[in-house]
Amino acid sequence: MKRIFMNQKLNDWVKEMAELCKPDDVYFCNGGKVEYDFMINKLLVAGMAIRLNPKKRPNSYLFRSHPSDVARLEKATIISSENKDDAGPTNIWIAPDELKRKMRALYDGCMKGRTMFVIPFSMGPVGSPLSELGVEITDSPYVVANMHIMTRVISDIPADKDFIPCMHSVGVGGGNAMWPCAPIEDKYISHFPEEKLIWSYGSGYGGNALLGKKCLALRIASYMAFQQGWMAEHMLILRLTNPQGRRYHIAGAFPSACGKTNLAMMNPSLPGWKVECIGDDIAWIRRGPDGKLYAINPENGFFGVAPGTSYATNPNAMETIKENTIFTNCALTGDGDVWWEGIDGEIPLSLTDWQGNPWKPGNNGEAAHANARFTAPAAQCPVICKDWENPTGVPIDAFLFGGRRESAVPLVFQARDWNHGVFLGSILASEKTAADLDKKIGELRYDPMAMLPFCGYNMGDYFGHWLKIGDILKGDAPPIFYVNWFRKDAAGKFMWPGYGHNSRALKWICDRIDGHVSAEETAIGLLPKIEDLDLSGVNVSGETMRELLRPHRALRRHEIPLIAQHYKKFGSRLPERLARQFIEFVAALG
Repeated sequence: MKRIFMNQKLNDWVKEMAELCKPDDVYFCNGGKVEYDFMINKLLVAGMAIRLNPKKRPNSYLFRSHPSDVARLEKATIISSENKDDAGPTNIWIAPDELKRKMRALYDGCMKGRTMFVIPFSMGPVGSPLSELGVEITDSPYVVANMHIMTRVISDIPADKDFIPCMHSVGVGGGNAMWPCAPIEDKYISHFPEEKLIWSYGSGYGGNALLGKKCLALRIASYMAFQQGWMAEHMLILRLTNPQGRRYHIAGAFPSACGKTNLAMMNPSLPGWKVECIGDDIAWIRRGPDGKLYAINPENGFFGVAPGTSYATNPNAMETIKENTIFTNCALTGDGDVWWEGIDGEIPLSLTDWQGNPWKPGNNGEAAHANARFTAPAAQCPVICKDWENPTGVPIDAFLFGGRRESAVPLVFQARDWNHGVFLGSILASEKTAADLDKKIGELRYDPMAMLPFCGYNMGDYFGHWLKIGDILKGDAPPIFYVNWFRKDAAGKFMWPGYGHNSRALKWICDRIDGHVSAEETAIGLLPKIEDLDLSGVNVSGETMRELLRPHRALRRHEIPLIAQHYKKFGSRLPERLARQFIEFVAALG
């Protein structure tokens, strides 16, 4: 313990955690390139990292996690509020005193034989009034290297600044030498909202260990936003520019596997239109001096799903990860590059799967894990917006909600007003593929505002917070839209071509913002007229377009009991205004 920080709270906390975890050494991070290279070298020497072919993938490395530690651990993710009802029905709750007793016992001596790394970092541009500071303590150099990419690692916390303590250990008693972790029963990703405190134990993977990401930037930040009157959302932020140079900034919430990153980095098919990426995953949104909402991306990098990413689906992501990238649980080619299902080209003749075993087509299982990841600097994205680090943020012109719906939900439509938009967000859902319609509707998974796994407090109160934001904004509230790229026909084929053609739905949204087109009032909201969508060069028939824009009242009636069941979970915490919206929705469907 040689380093003394300017911030006394930080000094006291590091001392307390070191005495509890008993590391052999303490390393204080500063965020420099020399430090990053030092961490990578430690991992290479330990056999945890594989250096990829520098001619194919410069300064890039592959890691293989333990098979028990490959994804977000929702069953081990705890919201430990003082009052159980404040965690709400969508979160797992353990009383703070009980949880801390359990975790202190696990932390006791857990870093013997290891180094404790102390990582001060900023979520958002350093010094921005929209940013927050955190400090992660960890015993994983893999975490340090990833935090270098995903956050802005700094050398100190100013004496007069508060910070969010993020405690992490990979744990003991499980995994293997190449990937230490704890047995599943000892894994905890714990959040103490009232204390603005995060304790994680037992997992070295993704958001379980990179605590600036989902833990701080969503679960803790969402509670802070609730208390302080701003918004922390699981949303992309993009800038759309039309041929005349008019800019629009859109924030969009999409559940997993709904194309959020693809949309954030889209190459529009509309001539003269341009999309620039500000962020692909998280948005922090505050009201500016002019009364409008402004958003920043608090992250410094992309932590993206590799399988399915290709030049066909997301060429800008592929360009982003050409160098300086950490890959986890991808397959390895014979010539030292990474590979995954869905990537461009033929399957290589020589492949090693994500667990280090020889692999060829026909083997049981996939070569890359379905949740294999890349960690890459956002600054490398070819379509990164020049204002992505603007400390004042960008003005939000519209909100999008979108799920994966094979039936019933139109391509694009607009909420009638803010309250109706919050209702639409509260029933955001995706459906699983199944043979018959009733089964698909029956398997709807509600993921309100795409925040189901990430809301750090009672989601009924979260809905109320959205409504309150609208009350404050009044006439400055951005319009809210709902999109669905995933409609299928009777043969199971996608009806809409998607990808770059999704810009045509965004153009209609921009035209609505500017008042250039009208919309048709329907039971579910305001739908486009076909003639108001720019479909030049799109190979979609008029019949198909009419189907894509149908409100489908009969099909939506199937959802009424499911929405009722979904809302019932929130009991008295469900805002009365949303209950009224639901009653109006039922009446409109007839």
